[in-house]
Amino acid sequence: MNLIAVPAFTDNYIWILHDGLSAIVVDPGEAAPVMHALDECSLKLAAIVVTHHHDDHVGGVDGLRARLPDGQGPVYGPARERIPPPFTPLRDGDAIDLFGTRFEVIDVPGHTSGHIAYFGQPAGEAPILFCGDTLFSGGCGRLFEGTPAQMHASLSRLAALPGDTRVCCAHEYTLGNLKFARAVEPDNAQVVHYIAQCESLRQRDLPTLPSTVSRERQVNPFLRVTAPQVRTSARAHGASGDDAVSVLAALRQWKNEFR
Repeated sequence: MNLIAVPAFTDNYIWILHDGLSAIVVDPGEAAPVMHALDECSLKLAAIVVTHHHDDHVGGVDGLRARLPDGQGPVYGPARERIPPPFTPLRDGDAIDLFGTRFEVIDVPGHTSGHIAYFGQPAGEAPILFCGDTLFSGGCGRLFEGTPAQMHASLSRLAALPGDTRVCCAHEYTLGNLKFARAVEPDNAQVVHYIAQCESLRQRDLPTLPSTVSRERQVNPFLRVTAPQVRTSARAHGASGDDAVSVLAALRQWKNEFR
């Protein structure tokens, strides 16, 4: 299967998964760049997959419906969120078939209360994770509707996936996140190395994504809340204790204000 990151808005990516003939679109915040990419590659739209209800992830759903096989669907999305109807509501433990690959639905509340992610293992390829705005490369989503405890539980589930899993998040936030990661954990040589890699990619106008789960375990402070230096930095920025949730809460607040 082929994976394409389609730029949208200022820093969004709309993911297209295709087999050379048909395509699945993930989190289409706007329709025009998706239609352009489909036409450029001569692809037919087979389904739309949504992780959460924010406009920059669902704004293009209705504009793309005419491209779907029956002009309506399938459109898949989280059962507990406001997705443009009609759509097939999905919950934790559900699964959908995309090009013969079973994609499992994982509840990942935190950024929004009903956010879900999709995890699949195509035959002969590295696994794929569509995680929306829950996990970013080097960071995590803001807690608009959820709690630090929910976000920690969600990130822990994603961090437990196979290390070679391709992390397809929805924003080009990597360099900004890594700047923060270096402030949190200045002795982490993996962060320094990854910054250099990502700067090279962005200088060539290439996406830094997908990342991998193994890389995020090495560089992402929100997955490293038990690391001694991360705990120390969190305490210096108001963490109420050394437990993972307190550390994550302090890191997220610090990141909100970080420049």
